[in-house]
This record gives sequence, C-alpha cells and structure tokens, in this order.
Amino acid sequence: MDTATKTAGPALPWNKGKLLGQKPTLKLKEIWAIRIRLELDHRIRELALFNLGIDGKLRGCDLVGLRVHDVVQGRAVPPRAIVMQKKTQRPVQFEITEQTRDAVDAWITAAHLKPEQFLFPSRVTQSPHLSTRQYSRIVGSWVGSIGLVPAAYGTHSMRRTEPTLIYRWTKNLRAVQLLLGHTKLESTVRYLGIEVDVRCNQEVSERRILIRLRNNQHGSLADSVVSRDREQVAQTRHFARRRRTRVRPIAWDASNARRQRPPSASFQSARRQ
Repeated sequence: MDTATKTAGPALPWNKGKLLGQKPTLKLKEIWAIRIRLELDHRIRELALFNLGIDGKLRGCDLVGLRVHDVVQGRAVPPRAIVMQKKTQRPVQFEITEQTRDAVDAWITAAHLKPEQFLFPSRVTQSPHLSTRQYSRIVGSWVGSIGLVPAAYGTHSMRRTEPTLIYRWTKNLRAVQLLLGHTKLESTVRYLGIEVDVRCNQEVSERRILIRLRNNQHGSLADSVVSRDREQVAQTRHFARRRRTRVRPIAWDASNARRQRPPSASFQSARRQ
C-alpha cells in the first residue's frame, strides 16, 4: 500500500493581493452619484439600505440586523432612532434625514413588511436577514457603478463617511465619538485618521474656548484677561522700539551744570590744532 502523500507547497497568506488598512470614505459628490443612480434604476431596497447606512453610521452587522420596529413608530419613520450595538452592547442614537425616511417608508410599503420582521430580509430562505457578506458585495457594486475601485471600499466606508464629514465641518471629536458609539476616544481618532497631537491641540483649544465662553457670562474675568493681553502686547512693542533706538552716552559738565553729549572725534582734533 502506497502511503506516500503529496507535500503541498507553502500556504499563501490570506492577505496576498488584497488592499489592507483603513478604507477610504465616500465624498459628498460620490454619495449623491450613487443615490441618483439607485433612484433612476428604481432599486427601492438598495436605496433604503444605502441611505440608512449613511445616516445610521452603524456597523454592518447592526445595519443588516435592523427590524422594522427599530426605525418605525406607529406608521411613520421618526427623525431619530436608537439601536443596541451588538459589539459593545451599548445603545447608539442616530438621526434619519427626510430623504432616508421616504426611502425606508417606500421600501416597507413595497415589501409589505411587518413590525417584527427584519428590515432587509434575505432572498435566501436559510438566512433570516441580509448577511454582512452580501452587504459588502452590494457596497462594492455601488462604488463600482460610479467608476471607483470596489476593492478599495467596504462596509466601514459607509460607517465612516458621515462622521468624517461632520468632523471636517465641526472639528468636534466628542460629538463624533457619541455618534459612532465608541467607548474610547482613541477608536474615534483611528476611525477619522487624524493624528493624536492634532487631537490634543484641539482639546486644549476647546478648553480655552469653553473658559472664554464661561467667563463671558460673568464678564469681569473675561475683561481682565483681555486687558492683560493688551498690556502685554503694549509692553512688547515698547521694548522693541527701545531696542531699535540707539542712545549715545551722556557726560556731565560741572562748569555749566548741565548734561551734554561728548564731542565727536573730528571736533576734538580741530580743537587741538
């Protein structure tokens, strides 16, 4: 009996030929390009999924696991919703814009969904809702339809898009942390792709602004700070003018009992002659 077996070659690394690292976010014009294409193609389900993915800022597992009663109160979609995150088991609140509410309402009406059903049911009978794998493929088809590289984008691109835009507009890390539902601020820094030093400088500037605003309510301390700054500027300018001005030494003439400057060298040589 031949027990010899073929030796397999070295195993290929799982990340060979794949783009690793942080996924880029969608720009504002790219968001509208995808949205308009979905509207023109009358893809109601994908339009609701795309709009809710942008507004919700949820992870892929939380987005595909949404039920109808999570985003619907009574017969209408409210402007805000609260979802329990599967990863951290902490609730996160997000706003639902008007166009997203219209898209979700149109999808629920077209699919005849009940409150206890999943918002995005799977077309495969074995799976109760849309899988994260299929959601990733759908995101790839969206970015590919507007000329982008599908391999460079993923489901986290959808999650990071709106927080990145909000940070660029407001420069408020705390607000973005609450919107993403992060327990640590370092996670928000990694998500946004900013440097830690920039974040520290921003926190210092935010504290100064809060102190100024708090002092403005009382008035006296803010006025003293402003007057002190003005005095320091005036003293700095005064010392700078003194450095630029040359002062000749002054001698004392006892006969005339007055101060006079010492004669120049040319005057002394003419006097000797």
